Amino acid sequence: MVGDHVSFHTGFGVDGLIQATAALVGEQRLAVHVGVYLLGLRNPVTTARQLSTIHQLAPGRLVLGVGVGGEDRHEIEICGVDPRRRGGRLDEAIAIVRSLGTGHPTTWHGEHFDFDDAVILPACDPQVPLVVGGRSNAAIARAAILGDGWLGIWSSPTRFASVVREILEIADDIGREQKRWHHEMHVWCSFGEPTNARERLGLALENLYHLPFDRFERYCPSGSARDIADFLARYVDAGCASFNLLTVGHDSEQVAGAAEVRQLLNR
Repeated sequence: MVGDHVSFHTGFGVDGLIQATAALVGEQRLAVHVGVYLLGLRNPVTTARQLSTIHQLAPGRLVLGVGVGGEDRHEIEICGVDPRRRGGRLDEAIAIVRSLGTGHPTTWHGEHFDFDDAVILPACDPQVPLVVGGRSNAAIARAAILGDGWLGIWSSPTRFASVVREILEIADDIGREQKRWHHEMHVWCSFGEPTNARERLGLALENLYHLPFDRFERYCPSGSARDIADFLARYVDAGCASFNLLTVGHDSEQVAGAAEVRQLLNR
C-alpha cells in the first residue's frame, strides 16, 4: 500500500501513482494499493493517462483508492480547489476516469470539468478497481454509486459491517447491477514488544496528525503478529476483503510481522 499527499500540514507528501509505479516495477508479483489518491486535486484526463501507462507496465496489479482528503484544508486550497466543492469535483473525476478507462471517446460538460472527445488508449482491460475512502455519509454513498468498494479507516468492526450493509442497500436502491464488492481497511499498527510497539505507534501518529494518540488507539493494534491478526479477524467477519497495514518501526521486523499476519488470516 502506498499513500498520497501533495503537501500535508508541514509539507509532507508523496505522489501516490509515482510511488505505486516504482513498487510495481520493483515487485513483479504483488498488487499495489493506493490509499487514498486525492483524485479531486488532479485533472482526471491526465490521471486516466497515468493509469493506462501503469496498466501497460503491470496489468491488473493496481487498486486505486480515492478520497476527498480533508484533514488539511490548506493542502486542498493550494491546489486551486475550493474545499467546500471537493466532493462534487471528486464525483465528476471518478466518472471521467472510469469512462476514459474504457478507451471510448468521452465528452464531459460538468460543473468542474469541461471537454470534448477525449480518448485514452490503450484501454485498461480489466479496468483499474476504484475503492472510495472516507467516513462521511457522502463518501459511503459515493462508494455505492461510483466505486468498486469502500476503504475504511478509524472504524470499529461493528461500524465496518454497518457500512457494508448500507452500500449494498444504496446500490440496490439505484438499480446498480450485482457486482463483486471489494471492501478494504487502512490499519495503522506496529509489530514488536507490546510496550515499545505502542509507544512507537503513538508517537508516529501524534507527529503526523497533531492529535493525541488516545483519539486513535482503539483502531491501532500493536504487539505480536498473533495479537494483530486477532484484532483484524473481526474486520474479516464484518466483510473486509483486504487490509492496508501502515506499519511503524524497523522495516525488517514490520515486513516479517505483516507476512505472518497474512498467513494467520488466510488459514
